[in-house]
Amino acid sequence: MLNKIATLLEMIKFEHTVFALPFAFMGAFLAAGGTPDVRVFILVVIAMVGARTSAMGFNRIVDAGFDRANPRTAQRAIPAGKVSMSEAWILVLIAAAVFFIVAYFLNPLVFMISPLALGLTFVYSLTKRFTWLCHVVLGLALAFSPFGGWIAVTGSIRDYPWYLSFGVMLWVGGFDAVYACLDADYDRSVGLFSLPARFGRKNAFRLAGVFHFFAFVLFVLTGYHCGLNYIYYVGLALAGIALISQHRVVSPGDLSRIQMSFFTMNGVISLVLFTATWLSL
Repeated sequence: MLNKIATLLEMIKFEHTVFALPFAFMGAFLAAGGTPDVRVFILVVIAMVGARTSAMGFNRIVDAGFDRANPRTAQRAIPAGKVSMSEAWILVLIAAAVFFIVAYFLNPLVFMISPLALGLTFVYSLTKRFTWLCHVVLGLALAFSPFGGWIAVTGSIRDYPWYLSFGVMLWVGGFDAVYACLDADYDRSVGLFSLPARFGRKNAFRLAGVFHFFAFVLFVLTGYHCGLNYIYYVGLALAGIALISQHRVVSPGDLSRIQMSFFTMNGVISLVLFTATWLSL
């Protein structure tokens, strides 16, 4: 049983929850003007884990056929036979149920938007079949993280800093476009859509850079809108360095260090921005 749980967690890359969870905290802490109620904080954590687990499980299910034919992903849990389709579906449904139950106990507005938030993550898994804007759709799905954190505390969208969600959308869309360069040739050969498959790796890198520039600008506007002090901007400067670094450690012709670019740098960015926000408040 422990081995199966470990395999399921590896299948959904559970550790990558670090990308979205700090932004949910950021929304909650901004809404509370400091540390939110412990009950709300715990429920936000559970809701985020449930939503991401369900979404990633669904992604692995619907992409299993493509993963099986792609040498880079053939050893993932489902195509390799380590997890059955029924087991994956059970994981998806249980995680979704946890998400909806927690949303209900947070407040009526959170519960009302919860189907849209989770549904959008499911839709993302299908978008590579028909549009190269799939990266933006993923960004939009993760942009619900700070928005969800905010309304979990306030029960309202009043005064929400929309710059934050749009910044998250562009940040995610940029790094996902870079990561998609790994599969550009395969995607093109089987008719899947992505920025690198449609426009080439070099142009995908350029567009990702544009996305990240405007994401940084939006994060600056978030700090100004919310009246955060110099600590936030120090953290934002560090996040900016990490943004630049992830474009320097990889290139269209050399993706060997993409794990560092995609996972390490982006995990640092989300954690630094949340921590800087918390200390600023």
